[in-house]
Amino acid sequence: MEDQKNLFLALTLTGLVLIAWYIFAVPQVDKQRQLAQQQQQQTQTQQPLPNAQPGTSPQVGPQAPALPSATVTLTREAALAASPRVRIETPRLAGSLALMGGRIDDLSLVQYRETVDPNSPPIVLLAPSGSPQPFYAEFGWTGAAGTSAKLPGPDTVWRQDGSGALSANHPVTLVYDNGEGLVFRRTVSVDDKYLFTVKDDVANSGPAAVTLYPYALISRHGTPPTSGYSVLHEGLIGKFGDDASQEMTYASIKKEKAPKTFDATNAWLGITDKYWAATLLPDTNARVHAKFSYQLIGSLDTYQTDYLLDAQMIAPGGSGTADARLFAGAKEVATVGINFPLVGLGGYNEQLSLNHFDLLIDWGWFFFITKPMFLAIDFFFHLVGNFGLAILINTVIIKLIFLPLANKSYASMAKMKAVQPEMQAIRTRFAEDKVKQQQAMMELYKKEKINPVAGCLPIAIQIPFFFSIYKVLVVTIEMRHAPFFGWIHDLSAPDPTNLFNLFGLIPFDPTLLPLIGSFLQLGLWPAIMGVTMFLQMRLNPPPPDPAQQVIFNWMPFIFTFMMANFSAGLVIYWAWNNTLSVAQQSFIMNRHGAKIELWSNLKALFTRKKPPPGPPPDRPRR
Repeated sequence: MEDQKNLFLALTLTGLVLIAWYIFAVPQVDKQRQLAQQQQQQTQTQQPLPNAQPGTSPQVGPQAPALPSATVTLTREAALAASPRVRIETPRLAGSLALMGGRIDDLSLVQYRETVDPNSPPIVLLAPSGSPQPFYAEFGWTGAAGTSAKLPGPDTVWRQDGSGALSANHPVTLVYDNGEGLVFRRTVSVDDKYLFTVKDDVANSGPAAVTLYPYALISRHGTPPTSGYSVLHEGLIGKFGDDASQEMTYASIKKEKAPKTFDATNAWLGITDKYWAATLLPDTNARVHAKFSYQLIGSLDTYQTDYLLDAQMIAPGGSGTADARLFAGAKEVATVGINFPLVGLGGYNEQLSLNHFDLLIDWGWFFFITKPMFLAIDFFFHLVGNFGLAILINTVIIKLIFLPLANKSYASMAKMKAVQPEMQAIRTRFAEDKVKQQQAMMELYKKEKINPVAGCLPIAIQIPFFFSIYKVLVVTIEMRHAPFFGWIHDLSAPDPTNLFNLFGLIPFDPTLLPLIGSFLQLGLWPAIMGVTMFLQMRLNPPPPDPAQQVIFNWMPFIFTFMMANFSAGLVIYWAWNNTLSVAQQSFIMNRHGAKIELWSNLKALFTRKKPPPGPPPDRPRR
């Protein structure tokens, strides 16, 4: 029957879309590769960098200095102890600033933990050179080609002018005198979130003018583990003027034969992880000569984003100044900012008049759906205090918004069921003439005011919202470690329970079994979702075609296992959406006099009797 074919075609296409998401969007992380990377990072670390200048011209830009052939393996603690330091203490950050090199290279996010256990270690974002995973920001001056002036470098030890830790209310000043007439002063301040401001001053008391270029860089040594989501960018990122945002993964920049350069104003650039980032925010009016680059230092992959500002000629008795900013922290939507018409959150994007800094959060091509979806969920979260409940409330709101369209669709489906006898009669009468059969069908549709594709609309409507909620759960840190009720402590992670060990009653992990372990992950919420999908499909009579019956019977089962590895929040949304759809469709079909097939289908299933393939012939006459 035409409506059933359309319905099952839509279901099949939806299944194919979800299967594609499962293959390409769900993390398919190679555990052996991840383990090898971690071992490499633990054994192939670098010692503190030798004295070398970052670059010599604006065309080249700052460069990571080459390492000596021999490297030293240090623990994080030993690497930190290799330099005198100034503590960093804010409500959200803890760490230190290295006096050797003047780098910001030790930073932990105290409000975020590695696991849902509040006593687990805080997230470590930045790490010093020589540690297992160096990741740091560096600022300074580089000379023009042929300049012989002694400039501060990675091994220069600065002196703190004053005392005390760097905090939101207490900036620190570092001083370095090169003994040749140049005195460098660096003032570092930090706000109560994740923004560092670095002001570099140089005074020239020597007999000759010097030409210097201010620079800033973020360097990361070793390829970090990534989440593996194809819908999420992790790696090098930047926005340069009016051009589209520039994104390069670790693999893609590694394949480049030359650094990728940019000349622009109103720019920002850095390196982003799934939830955290370190980005340089130069003055929006400054012209920057920026670069994404990769180097193999020894056997260690090194990734760098940097920029060079225009030259400053500092005459005898004169001075020069350069301002820089560093965002190093969690990609919170309210902190980073969000651009959306009429409504949104300002954050740094608005406060600093940045160039679409909200792109640091990967909203994707369908941002026009994803952003309002997050804003709606976040709004309800602030009302009820639980992101899971916020998702459920948001789903009800979406259902109400599309209620007229869904009602019209379900009403059309009910009419289609009611005219099945006439449709079957037409097929019998014009069995040998398909053209006349289609013409008669269209006349019947027109007479009864039926849209034959209306049955596809409820499913089609769900797809963009399914994807947007999936995207929100993947990219926004607000969903990380957000609890629901009971055993769901992290809506962004899969349901931790498993049917195959009776939800923890049997003390073994079936997912560790060889070969079949990856198929034995089925939590309670995916099982609930499968039941709701099963009930929703049983609202419709089984199709007469055997192939369609196979799809009809197996699709809930396949979806259940497929959704088991998706975020718990997404599975809860899908189960709730199915439940609302069952209630809504049953009500509308009953109101239009169409038989609700659910109970007869369930009865036939448990009594092993095959139900009739359509509505009863005695439909009510108008």
